[in-house]
Amino acid sequence: MFKPYILDSLQQLPTPCYVQEEDLLRRNLTLIRSIADRAGVEFILAFKAFALWRTFPIFREYISHTTASSLYEARLAWEEFGSKAHTYSPAYEDATFDEIAHCSSHITFNSLSQLKRFAPKLTAMTPDERPEIGLRINPEASEIETELYDPCAPGSRFGVISSQLQAEGLPNEVDGLHCHCHCESSSYALEHTLAHIEEKFGEWLPKVKWLNLGGGHLVTRKDYNVDHLIGLLSAFKQKYPNLKLILEPGSAFAWQTGSLNAKVVDIVENSGIKTAILNVSFTCHMPDCLEMPYHPAVRGAETVADAKEQGIEREPNIYRLGGNSCLSGDYMGYWRFPQPLRIGDEIVFEDMIHYTTVKTNMFNGIHHPSLAIHHSNGTYEVLRDYTYEDYRDRMD
Repeated sequence: MFKPYILDSLQQLPTPCYVQEEDLLRRNLTLIRSIADRAGVEFILAFKAFALWRTFPIFREYISHTTASSLYEARLAWEEFGSKAHTYSPAYEDATFDEIAHCSSHITFNSLSQLKRFAPKLTAMTPDERPEIGLRINPEASEIETELYDPCAPGSRFGVISSQLQAEGLPNEVDGLHCHCHCESSSYALEHTLAHIEEKFGEWLPKVKWLNLGGGHLVTRKDYNVDHLIGLLSAFKQKYPNLKLILEPGSAFAWQTGSLNAKVVDIVENSGIKTAILNVSFTCHMPDCLEMPYHPAVRGAETVADAKEQGIEREPNIYRLGGNSCLSGDYMGYWRFPQPLRIGDEIVFEDMIHYTTVKTNMFNGIHHPSLAIHHSNGTYEVLRDYTYEDYRDRMD
């Protein structure tokens, strides 16, 4: 196992490197715990957005549980976070279900057929061992504009719609309901969702013990209306005093808490378009930038995504940034820098901790960035370096 090591300064860090800022992480965690306490709800960490397990001791000072969607995430919850997972998967398999159940305090099923197939295994367990049983519902109301991230789009594979539940009834084994309808959304989007849940599933809300409202609640964004959220959740709890409310954001925990530090390794110019090639890759290390897509902020530079439309893409200090892979589309543009870029210049992509470190890959054998944390005492701890053997051993 890799042994972390301490460095005294930012300049000593390997490059490329993801750098988590402990103080900024604690700022977010403090706000999240405050919201949970004031609203009387529980926030849990979604591993699909953030799973840097060596930071879990910090998280455990503020929250108690996490959410998983696979055996490996469930094991990470139980073995590294130290508490059993709230687990949801689109479809469980016979080969891994028993182990998932062992690592889970809650297991939510995506369909009535999955519940009928696997719930008997859970009800046969002793009361001390049995995870609580949940059913994912789909309110059929989209609050997300990007189709790739919309779990409530027509024909979605996620969750049971109300007409199915009307036809078959809510199984007696079900302890709680789960939904996920948001992505970096506001409290007002949640207000809409709660109205749709009541409209579609209101008759079953008094019959269950908890309602998991999923993720996508970006409570740590500067313009998020925290007071509106607290009022909304408090009112819903008053209306349904039987319900424990659970929120499982991912991005909110690590929002604006770290960067991806890279360097310029070459600069090419064709047809007047300048591209700085970096020692990182959008495809491998920042995939959401291409998938959503969105333009990441670069420290000290101005984003001019529409430079081509403005006809300014050939101006002296305007560059595209290109990844060091052989994929043609592994680049983004444009940014304006204060002065011309040079080989060896540092490029810092802001807000590159959530939905990056969990989604990286080793396509093309591109060197994977190291993982580090900048501690509150000023030191830097390298949590992981990656080597050729990490790439090779994935192919065994």
